[in-house]
Amino acid sequence: QVQLEESGGGLVQAGGSLRLSCAASGRTFSSYAVGWFRQAPGKEREFVAVISRSGGTTYYADSVKGRFTVSRVNAKNTVYLQMNSLEVEDTAVYYCAADSTYAYSSRRNDYDYWGQGTQVTVSS
Repeated sequence: QVQLEESGGGLVQAGGSLRLSCAASGRTFSSYAVGWFRQAPGKEREFVAVISRSGGTTYYADSVKGRFTVSRVNAKNTVYLQMNSLEVEDTAVYYCAADSTYAYSSRRNDYDYWGQGTQVTVSS
């Protein structure tokens, strides 16, 4: 079993940057692909980015491609989401999730474990 905890959220002006962290417990963290999702008020949770077990493959939603970068350090059991050129539309609660089955998936239902989320608010 894996427990996930997000951190790094906050309030930032449009055009600014934030780096989110997803810290995992457990010795088998490298066995999981890790995805980032977000949920804005009144909207469904949507896929943002995913990184494969080794970190060699990443995949992004079109809305964040070129602005967000996902990375991981397995020795630290941590995955990062660097968010640059933030837009008001990026305001949401951001969640990380771990997937033991697929190499990299954008489907919410493929993920086995979820963190509690961290709030990101982008002001105009």
